[in-house]
Amino acid sequence: MATIPIPFSDPSWLMGMPSAYFTDSHRKWQAAIRPFIQKNLHDQAIEWDKEETLPEHVFETFAKANLLIAALPAPLPVEWLKRLGIHELYGGLKVEDFDYLHSLIFADEMARAGIAGPSASMTAGMSFGVPPMIKFGNKQLQERFLPELLTGKTRSCIAITEPEAGSDVANITTTAVKSKCGKYYILNGTKKWITNGIWTDYSSMAVRTGPPGSGAAGLSLLVVPLKNHPGVSMRRLKVSGQVSAGTTFIELDDVKVPVENLIGVEGMGMKYVMTNFNHERLSIAVGTTRQARVALAAAFEYVMKREAFGKPLMEQPVVRHRLAKAGALLETQWAWVEQFAYQMTRMKKDDADRELGGMTGLLKAHAGIVFRECADTAMLLFGGNGYTRSGQGELIEMIYREVPGARIPGGSEDVLLDLAVRQLVKLYKAKTALLERTSKM
Repeated sequence: MATIPIPFSDPSWLMGMPSAYFTDSHRKWQAAIRPFIQKNLHDQAIEWDKEETLPEHVFETFAKANLLIAALPAPLPVEWLKRLGIHELYGGLKVEDFDYLHSLIFADEMARAGIAGPSASMTAGMSFGVPPMIKFGNKQLQERFLPELLTGKTRSCIAITEPEAGSDVANITTTAVKSKCGKYYILNGTKKWITNGIWTDYSSMAVRTGPPGSGAAGLSLLVVPLKNHPGVSMRRLKVSGQVSAGTTFIELDDVKVPVENLIGVEGMGMKYVMTNFNHERLSIAVGTTRQARVALAAAFEYVMKREAFGKPLMEQPVVRHRLAKAGALLETQWAWVEQFAYQMTRMKKDDADRELGGMTGLLKAHAGIVFRECADTAMLLFGGNGYTRSGQGELIEMIYREVPGARIPGGSEDVLLDLAVRQLVKLYKAKTALLERTSKM
């Protein structure tokens, strides 16, 4: 029997409303992947998150279905995928037809459980660790690593953050010094809060190849072996949210890495990292907005049946006011996310990186602000049930603990708010100077 969806439980384009963005291809993709993801991930997501680890077969199931590939930035590396015999993603979507609206749909559907850990435990490596190898790696590096990474036979992660260098990427201190024979980089240092690190075979790691004090110009990216590699030790970190995502502390003690593992050009690491952040922050913004949606829809459903003071909570004006305020933030945020993804489908990559780089940070930061409001609303309306790690408010308690995990990783909120404005100023000045030069010609 058909049911009427709870208000705010899905974006308007999935609630029967027309859309200027989504085509039949996007609708077919969404309809194909939702039941698969529900069955193979969301049905047991809460249980697995409590256990703090997904069974290995879940990763394998998604890899065999060619669904992990959808975590990559659009457009996909079509030539590589077809070389590996991958011509379609799950549901029959041709790899060459995949765009950023398909990417948005995938990220949104993967977050429908309301908690980020289970999905991030599978997708973070493919989404953030593999792209630098595709974008900037030379042919020999790609030949060595991409076949097994793209097919899910090995796993990756992005390893940038350190105990003393989070959003301040330019101050990374992990060193990579060439050996006397010139065949290896010798790595020493630590990485912290690395998502998926504990399961990773090969990380894309930011290291300092320049001298101390060389700042951004002294950074490079290397493919660094992690699991069972001499000199590498890893341990899980206990965090308040996203507990099943494998957040890891990594110690590097005279770790030998072949010089052939350099991604791109030495000293260009900062540029590569910042370019990589655009996809990362957009993906986080999409998933975070869905988490906010899950929280608010759950609260809406709850207050329609929960009674207090002799009537349903929904009949209290103050309750409706809270829902309205959070709902307005949620739907405007989602409209912005859709607009952003659409713009990405219509812009050349270099143009998008230049024009949207700062705004991507703002989008991600605002997603965290909206998530906080929706999680607060849900917690307050669920009352004691939302504060309890069991029962009908269990999911809200879990979601509430995830809010900092949306506002800090991928660039902390205050840093991104500032970055966005600085980038807008920089872009404005550059365009103004160009206009002045051309007007004098």
